[in-house]
Amino acid sequence: MRLFRLKGVLALLAIVTLLAAACASEEPAAEEGTDTPTGTASETEGGDDLLAQIQEQGFIRVSTDPAYPPQSSLNEETGEYEGFDIDVATEIANRLEIEVEWETPAWNAITSGGWSDRWDMSVGSMTVTAERAEVLDFSPAYYYTPASVAVHADNTSVQDIETDLDGAAIGVCGSCTYDFFLQGSLDIPGYTFDYIIDDPQIQTYDTDTTAIQDLALGDGVRLDAVISAKPTLEGAIDKGRPIKLVGDPVFSEPLAAAFDKSAPLDNTSLVEAVSAIIEDMHEDGTLTDLSMKWYGEDLTKA
Repeated sequence: MRLFRLKGVLALLAIVTLLAAACASEEPAAEEGTDTPTGTASETEGGDDLLAQIQEQGFIRVSTDPAYPPQSSLNEETGEYEGFDIDVATEIANRLEIEVEWETPAWNAITSGGWSDRWDMSVGSMTVTAERAEVLDFSPAYYYTPASVAVHADNTSVQDIETDLDGAAIGVCGSCTYDFFLQGSLDIPGYTFDYIIDDPQIQTYDTDTTAIQDLALGDGVRLDAVISAKPTLEGAIDKGRPIKLVGDPVFSEPLAAAFDKSAPLDNTSLVEAVSAIIEDMHEDGTLTDLSMKWYGEDLTKA
C-alpha cells in the first residue's frame, strides 16, 4: 500500500512538472531592443536627452500666454490659439518635424523656472533679463518690441512722458520688464536704460490686458497710464479700447524662446536646435513675413 501510494505521488509530481514547463514555454520572448511599457524617460531611446525624447514622442509642449493679442490669443470661434508667437512656435515644431501641445500657465510660473517637466519650451515674447537667465536658457531673439505708454483717450494732461507721469498710477503686468523698468531695476544684458519716470505708483496685474481694461474705465479712475508692448496697445486700440499712445517708446527689448535649466532631462541639444532654427528663420525671411502678418511692420531687427 505504501509503495502504491509513493508511485502515485511520483506520477502526480511528474505531471505537474510537465504542465509548468509547458506554460513557461508559452511566454512570449521579449523582442530585442523593445522598451517595456513601464520604462522611465531615461530608459527610452532618447535616454537622458530632452530633444531625443521629444522627437521620439512626436510632440513638444510649448507654453504661451493667450491673453496677449496679437502675440497669442484664443480664437473663440475656432477654439484655436493664434498670433505671432503661436505661428513662430508652430514653425519651429514643423522644422523639428513634430507637433505642438500648448500649455497656458501663469506668466510668473513661466519666468521663474522650475517647470517640473510640465512643458518643454516657452515661446511667449519673453525678454531675456539677467535675473531670468539664472534659471532659464534662451535662444537668440526672434524679434524685438518697443515698450510704449498709453493713457485714456480723454486724457489731455500727459504730453511729455519724462515730466507728466512722475508720481502717476501706472499699470503693468507683475514681474515683467515693464514692472522692473518702473522700479528702476531692469537688467537686459547689453542694454542700458534711462529711467525717466520718477516715483510712479506701480499697479501690477496678472496680464497687460487686465491693466488695459482698468485704464479704459476712465482717465484716472483706476490708472493714469499703462506701459506695455506697443503691438499689444495698438491691438487694444484696434478693438475699440478708449486709450491712446503718448510719446516715443521708453525702451526696446529682445524677445526669445526659453527653456528650463532645471529640466529633468538634458535640454542642451534642444536649445541648440531651436536656436539654429530661429537663425534660419531670420535668414530666410520667415520671421519678417510673420511679423508683417501680425504687426504690419518688421520687428525682427534690433
